[in-house]
Amino acid sequence: MPEASETPSLPSVLGTALKRQIFSVQDYSLLSLQSVFNLFTPPQYWADTLEQMDSIGVGSLPIIVAASLSIGGVLVLNTASGFTRFGETALTGDAVSLALVRELGPAITALLVAGRNASGIASELGSMVVTEQVDAMRALGTDPVRKLMTPRVVAMVATMPLLVAVFDLVGLCGGFIVAYFTLRLGAVQFWTRAINVLEFGDLVQGFVKPVVFAFIIGTIGCYQGLRVRGGTQGVGRATTSAVVISSVLVLVADLFLAKLLLYIFQK
Repeated sequence: MPEASETPSLPSVLGTALKRQIFSVQDYSLLSLQSVFNLFTPPQYWADTLEQMDSIGVGSLPIIVAASLSIGGVLVLNTASGFTRFGETALTGDAVSLALVRELGPAITALLVAGRNASGIASELGSMVVTEQVDAMRALGTDPVRKLMTPRVVAMVATMPLLVAVFDLVGLCGGFIVAYFTLRLGAVQFWTRAINVLEFGDLVQGFVKPVVFAFIIGTIGCYQGLRVRGGTQGVGRATTSAVVISSVLVLVADLFLAKLLLYIFQK
């Protein structure tokens, strides 16, 4: 009788899993670098890039506006409850402005965009892989990374800072509305303090982070979509993985970027 196959040991299982993760990181890094280098060599698909900018930027505006209005109002309610104890409600504009521009604007916008667009990119490209459209592109001499991935990454990087700017502005408007009706703060008092408290370093923090976050979201979504395996079930797994991985990486990158930028501008 044939001998039963030996049960793999725990070290071998862990080693195999570790190797698989290392190869995935290597594959993702090479794919991301290729998408960037494609910008400097022809052909360049600018029409596709503009189409993706419309889909990512304009398509994300409604959720960005709705979320920022609510978050701005919640910030005022929470900060005002603390400042009221010390009779410093005038500082509400300062706190809301700094919180939105430095941290909440870039981070929450990135998470909302990841939820909407990383999943959409992964499912769209994954469906093209499953239906062999990507293989047809290769057969016709078209580079799928240049045609499909580079326009989406460029569009994501170009539109994310604009979405963050909209988030900050609308969030401040929501904060002012709540402050006006609950704290009786005048428009001049609120907006003067909210604008004057911002320094150059705060603005840099607020607009450097979105560029990094956008690159992470765009490349993760494309990587998961182009590496789909297992038919339609694989598309579902890739969609979920794109949202989860990009969201986690955005939060991890936010920690290191915040530390680095604060060190640079507060020396």
